[in-house]
Amino acid sequence: MAAHVPHPLKRWRIWLGGLLAAPLLVLALFLITAWVGSSLPRNSEWGEPATGITIMVETNGIHTGIVMPVTTRIKDWRETFPSAGLPREDGQLPTHIAVGWGEKDVFLNTPTWSDLSPSTALRIVFQGGSGLLRVAHYVRPAPSPHHRPIRLREEEYARLVARIEQALPPEPRGTVRTVYTSYEPNAVHYDATGRYTLGNTCNQWVGDTLAFAGMKMGRWTPLAGGVMKWIPEPATQN
Repeated sequence: MAAHVPHPLKRWRIWLGGLLAAPLLVLALFLITAWVGSSLPRNSEWGEPATGITIMVETNGIHTGIVMPVTTRIKDWRETFPSAGLPREDGQLPTHIAVGWGEKDVFLNTPTWSDLSPSTALRIVFQGGSGLLRVAHYVRPAPSPHHRPIRLREEEYARLVARIEQALPPEPRGTVRTVYTSYEPNAVHYDATGRYTLGNTCNQWVGDTLAFAGMKMGRWTPLAGGVMKWIPEPATQN
């Protein structure tokens, strides 16, 4: 008996269905891998100390950042980021800075997801993009599910500071570091080392930085949830 040969139109539909399903399968694989990778701990024996320097880990659901006091005995961030010593738009001096790392074009030119062009998205997926540091300026940020405080030992905070400073390219003698203004109020940007890819995202940078300091953190944290799952929410106050 002769083998059944699908009608050309049916073959075309099967091919098209497979083509449309491929991105969904890739996305599903990425999400599963990210969940598994973020659940495997680094520094599994770490515990929060009773005393030390309190930082925060912030998130907007997509992006994470590290919030630190402008000045401590360990570090005065005004020396690295002069904007930390300048009044905000409301005239108040910052008490804290929030530092995050991400893709340069997205940080500077994409205030909302609707502003992300298909060409930029495809370039990031297939080629990646240049890194950029975002530095936001806060005044006494309050703990919340989106701003979760956690305490570090002084030596851990010193390692955190060193890791963040490593993200800045060397500044030639006699030059001033370029500052990029932001569409976001009270935030500026600085050129950074590293290349943004789907495997090395803004959240991976935060996870790696916290782990370098010694904190317990997932091994691969490309998504915000993979970072925040390791930072307890602050207790609610009645």
